[in-house]
Amino acid sequence: MPTVTELSKKEQLYELIRANPFIAQQDLAAELGLSRSAVAGYIATLVRERRLLGRAYVLPDNRPILCVGAANLDRKLRAEGALAMGTSNPASGAESFGGVARNIAENLARMGAAVSLVTAVGSDSSGRALLAHAESLGIDVRGCLRLDDAGSGTYTAVLDAEGQMVVALADMALYDRITPAFLDTRQQQRANASLIVADLNLPLESIAALQRDAARDSVALIVVAVSEPKMNRLPDSLAGIRLLILNEGELAARLGRSVSGDAELAAACRELQAQGAEDVVVTLGARGVLFTVPGGGAERLDAPPAEVVDVTGAGDAFAAAVVLSLHSGGADLALACRRGLHLSAMTIECRQTVCPQLAPDTFGALIHQ
Repeated sequence: MPTVTELSKKEQLYELIRANPFIAQQDLAAELGLSRSAVAGYIATLVRERRLLGRAYVLPDNRPILCVGAANLDRKLRAEGALAMGTSNPASGAESFGGVARNIAENLARMGAAVSLVTAVGSDSSGRALLAHAESLGIDVRGCLRLDDAGSGTYTAVLDAEGQMVVALADMALYDRITPAFLDTRQQQRANASLIVADLNLPLESIAALQRDAARDSVALIVVAVSEPKMNRLPDSLAGIRLLILNEGELAARLGRSVSGDAELAAACRELQAQGAEDVVVTLGARGVLFTVPGGGAERLDAPPAEVVDVTGAGDAFAAAVVLSLHSGGADLALACRRGLHLSAMTIECRQTVCPQLAPDTFGALIHQ
């Protein structure tokens, strides 16, 4: 029978792990005044008791959605009148936190989901502010890569007077440092995620590694495209991808040809499924979305009406609602897309990249859409 002291040490260790699921065994040993072998023994006992899940010490009642990809400082410049090329234009500007993976993570966190973020930031004020803001929302950022020799990513969007994007410039080279070797250091965090969302700011080799490991660990992987030029970061084989979300231009870039009309879009989605993706969603802007259905077909949903204030972040909001819907309710992609369209409309109608009115009851309201 275990002694009172042994029970106390085990519970102390458990609480230390609750506070920091990534704490090393050597640090646990030093904190508790135990040998490393004793710590390993207590951890093995907690795993057998199903109070922990494997070496990452992830608690079974709180497996997070893991978002992997970009977290930037966003700058938005909105023209005050008609844009004239080749000259200066009067505009108003604003800065906010952005990046596809980070935006999705914030949407999810505001809707009450447990979320972790793996991204890369520089050792600058922008990087510190990005991580502090994420932490304030309840996003776990302990798995992020902090780089002393690089600046944090930036994304600058130029909008016309109606809020539509004209051009965007992205400085995101530091995400190439999220390599398969780095991801290996976060392997247990990925294996114990309830679902993984990755954006295509990651290198091709890293996307391939996420696909392989998601299939091995039986963790659903959702891949979100970010731009036409970065479609070359999507591997030839899409095996291991539960859902691929992309727009018409990105779909055309993947296939190397233009695609128009619902019939052609549906056929293009079947091609991506033949390459290994389980499901595909194609966002069509104001025309709604087209998504795959069982049996090799596709359906389209119209977008709800929205008063356009700023389109930045609308696609990320759509993706977040789809992710949370699949995570919460299973495989009903039609319902997930309906929720995504309504959350996207909410985001379009505000100036912020992530709608500040989002709350845990927002998702409950979207259930009835």
